[in-house]
Amino acid sequence: MSTVYPPAVPTKLSFPFPLLTMTSLPLLIPFLFSSLLLSTEAAGGRWQLLHNSIGIVAMHMQLLHNDRVVIFDRTDFGFSNLSLPLGKCRYNPNEKAVKVDCTAHSIEYDVASNTFRPLFVQTDVWCSSGSVTPDGRLVQTGGFNDGERAVREFSPCPTCDWQEQNGALAARRWYATNHILPDGRQIIVGGRRAFSYEFYPKTPAAKNAYSLPFLVQTNDPGAENNLYPFVFLNVDGNLFIFANNRAILFDYRKNRVVKTFPQIPGGDPRCYPSAGSAVLLPLRNLRKASIEAEVLICGGAPKGSFKQANQSSNFLGALNTCARIKITDPNPQWVTEKMPGARVMNDMLILPNGNVLIINGAAMGTAGWELGRNPVLNPLIYRSNSPLGSRFVSQNPSNIPRVYHSTAVLLRDGRVLVGGSNPHTYYNFTKVLFPTELRLEAYSPWYLEAEFSNVRPKILSPASQTKVTYGGKLVVRFQRLLVLDVTKVSNLGNLTYGAEVVTPASSVLAPPGFYLLFVAHQEIPSDGIWLQIL
Repeated sequence: MSTVYPPAVPTKLSFPFPLLTMTSLPLLIPFLFSSLLLSTEAAGGRWQLLHNSIGIVAMHMQLLHNDRVVIFDRTDFGFSNLSLPLGKCRYNPNEKAVKVDCTAHSIEYDVASNTFRPLFVQTDVWCSSGSVTPDGRLVQTGGFNDGERAVREFSPCPTCDWQEQNGALAARRWYATNHILPDGRQIIVGGRRAFSYEFYPKTPAAKNAYSLPFLVQTNDPGAENNLYPFVFLNVDGNLFIFANNRAILFDYRKNRVVKTFPQIPGGDPRCYPSAGSAVLLPLRNLRKASIEAEVLICGGAPKGSFKQANQSSNFLGALNTCARIKITDPNPQWVTEKMPGARVMNDMLILPNGNVLIINGAAMGTAGWELGRNPVLNPLIYRSNSPLGSRFVSQNPSNIPRVYHSTAVLLRDGRVLVGGSNPHTYYNFTKVLFPTELRLEAYSPWYLEAEFSNVRPKILSPASQTKVTYGGKLVVRFQRLLVLDVTKVSNLGNLTYGAEVVTPASSVLAPPGFYLLFVAHQEIPSDGIWLQIL
């Protein structure tokens, strides 16, 4: 029987001035948007401390379709602040910090009850990567030392724990990126000194690692700057892969580069350790013959930043730009825009109304322990459909610095779960500039303010966990009026409406798996429901 830890007394934090932050984990879960309406001019948001300590550092977080979040840090840093149940211990005679460790390095957080339970992970998940399978399991691959070729799976159930396979990868994967493919497999791209890609699960026809020279070409000696590459599935079935300061369109089935994109303006690196972040902006007009896809990349650190910080304690200012490109254009070009401030080690995620949240990070330095300075506490909202020059809105700040190894993940109720930062050896809390951070927060964007409750939609049907097929029709019943890109809208009375929406036509547009469906009215979203596309 696992111990369940209760929440801290809820503390609401509000601040009168704005600021920013971020980080981009390659843990991917897709979102399905019924529609958007522009443009409520509001800014602010609220912060709530959920737990003073969850016992571990939230270096990685993934929301699963049972509304629980799997969180984990690393196993080679000594004892955490959370014991494992029933005398469980991790034994590793090769470990340098501790040989026998009876503390947890992973938890499952229950969003509804604001409680968590410890999980057992044997191999080192530090800077691993992962994705969610079509049936909803989290697959986490690679990591450090004994974890570099391991594969771990976590199934969403009340008593499930990590299941691990050693040596299941063809190459060592540390700081790699995973992406789900239209056939349900995952592709694993790159990693430290791993200039290749491979697939999981393995098949007799695809069991090896395959060379990707682009990763050699983007490797900066002594700094790398091509780790955790940004990978997105394009609408033509090829992969957009960005590393360092440039990108390719890659046909992974034939192992060939289809297109080389222009270098990002300025030429500064955006990938780890000059860590910016990226999102694929929401795909729209899915029934059109030609669908546009755009990638947005924000933040990072200038050339030489890692060496300057690591060798000379000289902390250069982070990058203050975002760059956006239509990867489906015949002659794609980057368009740059300035953020209200500089940011590195930021996270980015797409909100239920289609806007982008930029959160966490620092204004100077680079990724690495104590290599960042001037934490950026204010999130930014990037209004992706607003005119150029008017897209950024600064939000109220947290009072907790979130720098190296901080994370953020969208929840089904529209809040953003925020955790992590600077895990030190032996979970050091003293005599370091940024101590190991165990607190867990929730950020509530402006659309969750009580003043908008009278216009917030509510999905009445279908039920969450509904299964749908490609190209099929789905009737969504909701309260309050909403403009949707739909085939039919019906007024059902009592402020209730029905909208018939068409699901994505193929797994190229939406790989099989669990998606969150939201209804939004004037950028104010409902709670989401889970749909499984088969």
